[in-house]
Amino acid sequence: MENYSYMGRSFGDLSINDDSAAFSDCNSDRSGEFSSASSQSRRLLIACASEDSDELIHQLVSDLESCSIDEQKQAAMEIRLLAKNKPENRIKIARAGAIKPLISLISSSDPQLLEYGVTAILNLSLCDENKELIASSGAIKPLVRALKVGTSTAKENAACALLRLSQIEEIKIAIGRSGAIPLLVNLLENGNFRGKKDASTALYSLCSVKENKIRAVQAGIMKALVELVADFGSNMVDKSTFVLSVLVSVPEARTALVEEGGIPVLVEIIEVGSQRQKEIAVAVLLQICEDSVAYRTMVAREGAIPPLVALSQSVTSRAKQKAETLVELLRQPRSVNAAARSSDVSVEVSPQTQM
Repeated sequence: MENYSYMGRSFGDLSINDDSAAFSDCNSDRSGEFSSASSQSRRLLIACASEDSDELIHQLVSDLESCSIDEQKQAAMEIRLLAKNKPENRIKIARAGAIKPLISLISSSDPQLLEYGVTAILNLSLCDENKELIASSGAIKPLVRALKVGTSTAKENAACALLRLSQIEEIKIAIGRSGAIPLLVNLLENGNFRGKKDASTALYSLCSVKENKIRAVQAGIMKALVELVADFGSNMVDKSTFVLSVLVSVPEARTALVEEGGIPVLVEIIEVGSQRQKEIAVAVLLQICEDSVAYRTMVAREGAIPPLVALSQSVTSRAKQKAETLVELLRQPRSVNAAARSSDVSVEVSPQTQM
């Protein structure tokens, strides 16, 4: 993330550290369970309560490679639930050899089998010990394919699985190079509410890497983000502004944000948004304005200075400092000479932080 210094004063980083609340719900799958009357349900409940589920796990892994699609579906569903309901089973299932046959299911032409395979992999990826094994076993490309051809649930769970894998830095690059970014942008733009949430969370993580930021911009992410930020009824304002704050460190993103009408939307956030939304919007506008007199002029003309002055009187020191700094920038004479005199505005890059 970027450290911001202006006129000899340091303002820490321009990002918002408190992203946990905005990105806290992309965990284990939220798919339906077995009906309570089924024999499979009873068998699984017994296994989950038991201290020793090893025998069942090995049988289920064997069933994943059955010639019967129905048996494969049943095995994948039960593995999904074992991994979801009992965290210690995630390592047991991986060590029993389930990962490669589950990845094979993700490549299935049967939509339900694909969905069960994706969801089981998601639940196994919640264990840190499994992440590298899942990626090295070849899961990334099938998960990306699921983003393209899967059911809505498969797409959502594939996005969550890619998010979990992306918590390892090298895997972020591999995911970006696999074609995932445009598909996640498409899910952000066209998915249902849960799809949008899961896509934004995955993109937030993946776009800590510069090359993925550029891929996201090229895929048209700014149009989708600006529309979501402008729609207070979408319940996506926080998530979308956090993603914006990650992207605008690259010039391509700043240009695209302005072209998509992002400046008036961000000024409106400063006027009527929550305290956290206001702080993120100011941080984004700071990065847009720091080296562009033209963008400062656009921000000032949108009427940003009065709400910024009000925000600068905030009790939150981070928001106060950012607002004061942006007001100083906007009040500078907007001439070439003035721009030259403000050449001590700089951004220093510090190590990336994770969600």
